[in-house]
Amino acid sequence: MENKTEIAFFDIETTVPTRPGQGYAMLEFGAILVCPKKLEELRSYSTLVRPSNPKLISSLSVRCNGIMPEAVVSAPSFADIADTVYDILHGRIWAGHNIVRFDCVRIREAFTEIGRAAPEPKGTIDTLALLTQKFGRRAGNMKMASLATYFGLGNQTHRSLDDVKMNIEVLKHCATVLFLESSLPDTFPENHWVSPNAITRKNDRAEEKPSLFSPLTSSTVEKVPYSVASNTAQPDAFDMVALGNEMNAASLQPDVTMEENPILQPPEMPSTVTVPESCSDSLGFLEPGEVSLPSIRALHVPFFRGSQRIKLFYEGAILQLCCPRLRIRFGISKKFTDHAGRPRLSFVVDASPSLCGVLDTCDSIVKKVYADSGCSSDWRCAVSRRQGFVNYPTVRL
Repeated sequence: MENKTEIAFFDIETTVPTRPGQGYAMLEFGAILVCPKKLEELRSYSTLVRPSNPKLISSLSVRCNGIMPEAVVSAPSFADIADTVYDILHGRIWAGHNIVRFDCVRIREAFTEIGRAAPEPKGTIDTLALLTQKFGRRAGNMKMASLATYFGLGNQTHRSLDDVKMNIEVLKHCATVLFLESSLPDTFPENHWVSPNAITRKNDRAEEKPSLFSPLTSSTVEKVPYSVASNTAQPDAFDMVALGNEMNAASLQPDVTMEENPILQPPEMPSTVTVPESCSDSLGFLEPGEVSLPSIRALHVPFFRGSQRIKLFYEGAILQLCCPRLRIRFGISKKFTDHAGRPRLSFVVDASPSLCGVLDTCDSIVKKVYADSGCSSDWRCAVSRRQGFVNYPTVRL
């Protein structure tokens, strides 16, 4: 692979599927090559793309990015720009917001459709995962629009080149804030939210922020005195290798009965327990069998700094499920990785038919609200189904 040192920040705009099974069609591609040493923009490229089927550009798609069908009539097809896109991306570090789950997948699909080998990255930087880990959720849901609002960079246009430029500016702003916080920790307010791996001073003694996986270990975190001049590397809360070593040291043996094996006989259904009494502000926890599916609703509610999130409601209260005696399996999974390619700790539970019914209904309702709000990211269903295995169906936590 040719040694290319530039980072390729890129973004694509696509149609929004309006029915199950309908794929995405690329409408625009934009990229900026950046020098990693000086963060200097070396070259940019942007073009509209004419889809093979213009009818895929629905009103929902137009609301999302504003690209009208007539705007792409005279645009080149992806086959026409494939050489340029390949030259920009192949052999370089790819960077962008949520590119691992969306943009990278769409690029490979586009090359597959024209019968060509897709470009391969030298490395990948997904700024959504990176900033969520390092910057935390002080900007709400950490979408590009929320980050831009947080830093006062204006509104996101959902056009490729504009979004790439905004992505680079957001990254610079986040890096500056983290640099200042790490350089002068004592000057920031005591309860100021800093990055997940930061060390803060409290009551004249250092206190390490809890690791994401600290509840999984029996030993307590040793308090290390804070020193500005110290070169001692702090443990990475997201280091799966270290966690794996801890688990091996603790002699945690896998449960062979929970591995994926062909069904020999139907698994027994868990017995029920008494449902806790209702809370004053909710209906309390309901077992899946007690939920009337037509009464489930999904609504946008205020979340953080003007952003919104989707919540599920049941008969006017927040939907809360109680599922006793769920069978839980967990372990280090190489199938699911973070932005740096490190394996994550994966939790999976076996789901009963009644739980699947509730989750499938919630999934359908929320997915519709999600799509109606103009979002175009890939949708991951709550229930995973793999026929022929004991752990079928399952829910990932």
